[in-house]
Amino acid sequence: MPIKLRGSTSGDITLTAAAVAGTNTLTVPAATGTLLTTVSTNVVNQAMLTSGVAGNGPAFSANSIGTQTFSSGTPERVSLTTELYDTNSCFASSRFTPTVAGYYSISGTFGFSSSTNLAQYATCYLEKNGSSAYLNFGGEVSAGTTAFASTSGLIYCNGTTDYIELWGRATGSGTLTSSTYSSLSGFLARSAT
Repeated sequence: MPIKLRGSTSGDITLTAAAVAGTNTLTVPAATGTLLTTVSTNVVNQAMLTSGVAGNGPAFSANSIGTQTFSSGTPERVSLTTELYDTNSCFASSRFTPTVAGYYSISGTFGFSSSTNLAQYATCYLEKNGSSAYLNFGGEVSAGTTAFASTSGLIYCNGTTDYIELWGRATGSGTLTSSTYSSLSGFLARSAT
């Protein structure tokens, strides 16, 4: 049997049970708020999702367009000058500082070119708070002027002070400069709770 609620000024809301066998219970929380339906125009935000659901957490992607010179064998932070997207404004000055605590899937690629046609070697690092979190030793080109390496990992960030940067080490001769192969991207894979 439907229950009809009369509006305070006009209109009615009718509550009707689905045609199913057995007894079902609907428990309404002791709180003031608005119930959402499948056609609601209200927004569901991260705090409203159950634990373990990433939902609309931070996501970003940035790459290197400009030139950055590297000293052979010396690790340096890769300058990422162009944001492709940054959903929560968490990426700035080549650093990702997420505002939601959780586990982030991060991928980085480091590429460089050399002014000489000799053996080149690239190493790629993901650093969290200034310490190596994930490292890749790959990326050798025995006879060419370009080398690159990539790495990825699942990194926990506390949502306030933790940050992630892309570092690279170029080994070779001549002038070593970054290339458009360099990029960093990531997204919230699972919330902290």
